[in-house]
Amino acid sequence: MTSLLHPARPATDTPRATTTQGRPSTWTRYLRMLAWPAYFLALWRYIADNGVPYQNDLVFCWLIGALIAAAVHSGYRFGWLRVLRDWVPVMAAVWAYSLLRGYGAHTPWAVHWAPQLAFDKAVGFGQVWTVRLQQWLYTPGHPHWYDYAATAVYMSHFFAVFVVMAALWKRRHDRFTRLVALYLALTFAAFATYVLYPADPPWLTAQNGHLPQLTRVVSDVLTQSGLPRAGSIFENGSRFDNDVAAMPSLHAAYPMLLALFFWPTAGRRLRVLLALYPLAMAFTLVYGAEHFVIDILMGWAYAAVVVFGLGRLLDRRAERRLERG
Repeated sequence: MTSLLHPARPATDTPRATTTQGRPSTWTRYLRMLAWPAYFLALWRYIADNGVPYQNDLVFCWLIGALIAAAVHSGYRFGWLRVLRDWVPVMAAVWAYSLLRGYGAHTPWAVHWAPQLAFDKAVGFGQVWTVRLQQWLYTPGHPHWYDYAATAVYMSHFFAVFVVMAALWKRRHDRFTRLVALYLALTFAAFATYVLYPADPPWLTAQNGHLPQLTRVVSDVLTQSGLPRAGSIFENGSRFDNDVAAMPSLHAAYPMLLALFFWPTAGRRLRVLLALYPLAMAFTLVYGAEHFVIDILMGWAYAAVVVFGLGRLLDRRAERRLERG
């Protein structure tokens, strides 16, 4: 993990701009000095005016900006072009998903809630775990430390995978492309399911009278904190919002994707983190009334199918390339 956080310079980067004496030119030195201050100033102004970015498209835009700032600061003349070459297609796919996701709320199929409710009652010994956990732990209007911890875990969904991708892009480009392929396959497999099987989350099931009153803990904590949040560039105020995209849970699927992706090469300490992250997210989703237990299990199952199924196809493709080479 340390190697991911302290990346080496990619071998394919363009050499630094220099003068005839082999030293960086004046304009290059100014660009290198101003790259990060300009980036953080822009980010600060954006947060001050619009709130903290947390939607996928916003996080992606600022992540690409950080990578461009890093390339400029490093002095690679056309490093920013390499950033755009590798990341704009990924951004386009995320954008397409953000737009298409809402169509799951406008399909002719009936919205499902009874099967999820029945499964959760079976594994909860007659009571839904969300109801039980909120009765035990939640105090309306008075968030506890674990409510803030659950909120932090929930919000990590919007940037954790992208930060890991950025680290791999700098250090292991082959692993970056593989993780991107798995991420996109998982994301669009979930989208297809949202279209074919629209499903209510627990909080919406409660609003419709099929469960006792529930609170969306994360939303409640963020509202009480007074922290402004920037809405999605593509979804905010549009018809693309989708409250019935609950089965499977991508909040649960992405941590499992990371765990399965890194597990074979991870050390003992990293494996502990890889195991705890999906469990912490699962607890957060159930306690916060965002997903039923079955939604989480299906998210884990989708991640496993993608990692082992698509991963095997990618391995075979790589082997064929080596044989031809």
